[in-house]
Amino acid sequence: MAQYSRIEVATVMKESGMVPLFYHPDIELGKKVLKACYDGGARLIEFTARGDFALEVFSSLNKYAIKELPGMIMGVGSITDAGAASMFMQMGANFIVTPSLREDIAMVCNRRKVLWSPGCGSLTEINKAEELGCEIVKLFPGSTYGPGFVKAIKGPQPWTSVMPTGGVSTEESNLKGWFDAGVTCVGMGSKLISKEILVNENFGELKKKVSNTLALIKKLQA
Repeated sequence: MAQYSRIEVATVMKESGMVPLFYHPDIELGKKVLKACYDGGARLIEFTARGDFALEVFSSLNKYAIKELPGMIMGVGSITDAGAASMFMQMGANFIVTPSLREDIAMVCNRRKVLWSPGCGSLTEINKAEELGCEIVKLFPGSTYGPGFVKAIKGPQPWTSVMPTGGVSTEESNLKGWFDAGVTCVGMGSKLISKEILVNENFGELKKKVSNTLALIKKLQA
């Protein structure tokens, strides 16, 4: 079961400002990715469960994180139904991220007080998600909507917490646009954990990128 409540996870998301995303079927490589992100200062990881036997991979990585990386909060993304959400929560997922708004996923996560972040693309979907108890809404795909959409939402609804995913990069101009618009945190995948880093196993570079990006976000949050 989850080691962190949804309030604890939401607090860390807000404080750190970034959730790294990655998927790879190789468990040992995955451990190295986790360690590099952890050493760079990240305390959240979203494992995007998109491949065969992803449940087994996540289970191994979460066991590793619990044993070797104290304070690392492991969650799962790309979840599309309540059954999958339940299985990953059995493996200790501390948060569930979905590409779209699914009430069935909201129910099973709320039952266990596990944070869930649904992909939303309209104010109606965002309102519905919040009515269902969502703490932080995922804006997906972020590149389609942009910071202007977030700023427009925050006008009438300053209480809404948004995490854009897709269209977020490590560049200062990109991050400044999002945080100036009022996002709570950002989800960052290939722009942070690139294919080149994974192929070349350049985990020193990954650690540096994570550290630099977190420091930049901290400056923008201030």
